[in-house]
Amino acid sequence: MTQTLPTPGESPVVTPELARAAPSRLRAEGLTLRYERHEVATGLDFAVPAGEFTAIVGPNGCGKSTLLRALSRTLTPAAGRVLLDGVPLQRLRSKQIARSLALLPQDPIAPDTILVRDLVGRGRHPYHSALRQWLPGDSAIVDRVLAETGVTALAERRVAELSGGQRQRVWLAMVLAQETEIVLLDEPTSFLDIAHQVELLHLCQDLRDAGRTVVAVLHDLNQAARYASRLAVLHGGRIVAEGAPSEVLTEGLVREVFGLDAVIGRDPESGTPTVVPRARQPLSPAGERRGRPGPV
Repeated sequence: MTQTLPTPGESPVVTPELARAAPSRLRAEGLTLRYERHEVATGLDFAVPAGEFTAIVGPNGCGKSTLLRALSRTLTPAAGRVLLDGVPLQRLRSKQIARSLALLPQDPIAPDTILVRDLVGRGRHPYHSALRQWLPGDSAIVDRVLAETGVTALAERRVAELSGGQRQRVWLAMVLAQETEIVLLDEPTSFLDIAHQVELLHLCQDLRDAGRTVVAVLHDLNQAARYASRLAVLHGGRIVAEGAPSEVLTEGLVREVFGLDAVIGRDPESGTPTVVPRARQPLSPAGERRGRPGPV
């Protein structure tokens, strides 16, 4: 299936069924990734599932955020390549990439004096030119994403005055204003209270239901299993498991990847898998924990 990049000011129009039937638009092939001279992945392959909400999970330091940076061309792999519609990212202009995929990094930085509305409006820049700095419909898009992320009341405030959770929602609004088919989110629930975490994850589900492709790095396995349609488990520099949460999350995987002895139960609301750590056992005279590990 041939995909075309949106023209300036044009939003992608993709039905959910068509999106999920399409081949992956974004894929990594044979990546070697380094972070501060430390190699975190070698020979890593990953095809971003089209039209899905995929949560990348794994232990601390396994390279989840580094992989997301490579997928967005904010990090150049030491080896291998990332392809968008079959073309290496390094061959594409920045605006071409920005019209197809958007990234919310972990620690974005904004000018101290910028207003919320102006920062969100920067999400429209990939569609602008030197002669056209603002397009018909841009204001309506900014208003809509401010409302979707619950920050309309903050529109005329300086970003520097906001709390960490408020700033996180403003940055998300800017990413949504970019109106790309692919959305990459690096730990998007950071700084958010539990209610706003759930709102954000519902928004990710809404994007997926509208035919968009969402990839998010998440640390909470239970949230990942409940809200994402697919999990990709990163461990030892490779994707060791991938698929629906009910297929991926097992007691053996949680023990092997996270070093946690746990029971896999069912969420009473959604029926999705939930990770319940086993009760801590008392020490034996030999200094070892009593009790047997769960089944693999």
